[in-house]
Amino acid sequence: MRKVDAEYHEAILPEYRGNPFIEALPPKLRAEDLLEKFSNYVDLDEHIRDNPDPLIREEYTIRLKQLRQPFFIYYECFRAIETAIKDGYSRKNPFSPTTSQFLHYPVDKRPEVAPSSGFFVPKAETITIIGESGVGKTCMLEQILNYLPNVIKHDVYHGQKLEYTKQVVWVKVECSRNSSVRELCEDIIFSLDLAMNQPKEPLAATISGLLWQIEQRIKSSFLGVLVIDEMQRLELKKTGGENNLLNFLHKLVNKLGVPLVFCANPPFDKTLSKQLKAARRAESAGYFEFEPLTRESGEWDVFIGELWEIQWTKVYNVLTSELSDKMYELSLGNLDIAHRIYREAQRMVILDPLADERITPAVLDVAYARACKLSRNTPEIKALRESISLPTGNRNQNSPQQLELSTETRTPIADVTRPQHPELESNIVELLGAVDLPDRIANPCLFQDIAEQEEGFSLLKGTNTVLDDPLGELN
Repeated sequence: MRKVDAEYHEAILPEYRGNPFIEALPPKLRAEDLLEKFSNYVDLDEHIRDNPDPLIREEYTIRLKQLRQPFFIYYECFRAIETAIKDGYSRKNPFSPTTSQFLHYPVDKRPEVAPSSGFFVPKAETITIIGESGVGKTCMLEQILNYLPNVIKHDVYHGQKLEYTKQVVWVKVECSRNSSVRELCEDIIFSLDLAMNQPKEPLAATISGLLWQIEQRIKSSFLGVLVIDEMQRLELKKTGGENNLLNFLHKLVNKLGVPLVFCANPPFDKTLSKQLKAARRAESAGYFEFEPLTRESGEWDVFIGELWEIQWTKVYNVLTSELSDKMYELSLGNLDIAHRIYREAQRMVILDPLADERITPAVLDVAYARACKLSRNTPEIKALRESISLPTGNRNQNSPQQLELSTETRTPIADVTRPQHPELESNIVELLGAVDLPDRIANPCLFQDIAEQEEGFSLLKGTNTVLDDPLGELN
């Protein structure tokens, strides 16, 4: 949790000037500068490639997880969140009598006499981010939120002493599986107490009591935005249905003027679109759909170019169009899957004493079968594979000149992780990735049975366990 002392920058809009909660936020940056802040490129330590110990080089492949390659949608999401935060704070100037009245009275029990600057009028909107698992939406949220401090500590603003010294810019909670409204409330309270460095207090026994406790904490912390990740996990039956859940969340923050950010996998978008009112609220400050990277946009080429440079094989593998096509064919543009395939491919060739540490399309196939045994067979991946047109131009054109090989490299003689015959490649890769091998074996006691018979070899041939012409019969 990052806590900083306030540094004030004059606001651009006149109506925001003189508000320390807005002017303490990071100054506005141009798109290219902002994207550079969101990026993280891995320190290669290239001398490690020459280390003779494969275990050391294999350990370095963990660094692949540190790569952050931002895209323009990062900038758009950040601008939406930044605007929502400033808009919410515009009604909460700590020097305003309106803010004092807002802090000391419940929203629905305000006094009859209005303060000189008027009653508090909540101003908050909702941002929704939707995308399949692994496409990078949570990673993007972390980059955006970590750019902003969690807590800003105030003391004196242009010579004026501030009575309220802590400002919580954001908190992020993640829905646990089958979580209920109560569990969500408790997570929000815990996150706010942690940000404010407050001791734990007994939680109310009822939802209405929890709501009152949340209201007090949101007010005293001057919360800027509430981010709720993994919204699709909420068990709607425990909340009284979809509409009650959404109404609960909007009521929780809208009356307090705190913007919401929903982050979820499908089908949460279908939940939101069932009613115009819910859909309008959910997209009031922005709606963003994260999809796998596409070849047409050029984003895949940018990403794979950065990812491929992070390698600790003793042979430097140049990224060719064939390898890029194979990575896209396997990962379908899913960032997480691409990371796992590439790391597993490096681990395989680094740890194999017979390998020359070249990464080929066949190696990527086997790496995919090993790293994605479960996810490769999910309905989402199968549907995506059917909907995406894959490149076919350079699929099977091996070009040794495209690899920078040392004179000591050699092709392994009996490397079982690399199919030696292209006509058997798909069968071998499919078996390596199978998770239902026991179900495919019709008679697990076959060899015990034939040991007791005189014509055992004929029995093996009759069940196609032994083939006279394997290449011909399996092709």
